[in-house]
Amino acid sequence: MARTTRTTIHELLEQSRARLDRLDAQAAARAVAGEGAVLVDIRPDAQRARYGAIPGARVHPRNVLEWRVDPTSDHHDPELSADLDRVIVVVCHEGYQSSLAAATLQDLGFARATDLVGGFQAWRAAGLPVEPAPDPG
Repeated sequence: MARTTRTTIHELLEQSRARLDRLDAQAAARAVAGEGAVLVDIRPDAQRARYGAIPGARVHPRNVLEWRVDPTSDHHDPELSADLDRVIVVVCHEGYQSSLAAATLQDLGFARATDLVGGFQAWRAAGLPVEPAPDPG
């Protein structure tokens, strides 16, 4: 069996981020307010319950994100999948898994997908709106 070349997570993260026009918290808020960008919170319910939620963000945990954005999926979210040119800003807790997820969204055809530098923690630290997460049950 042929051995494949291994990529480390650090290399994968660097490659993913090199493709993204990453946004800081203020730029992400401006993109939502002025350009119709959508924030997609991929954090698990437990993190949103503990730290809060960004008002107006779509919530799709990381493990189902691709199925929610792909318009060919039987489980797509029409709010996200209707416009491949829309800016989608992926938000995780600290801005790591969101970079990987945004690069995957670009592979699915969402050329303007990106992520929030520093994740939810940077959003909150910037003094941007945060609300209690709704009860997932």
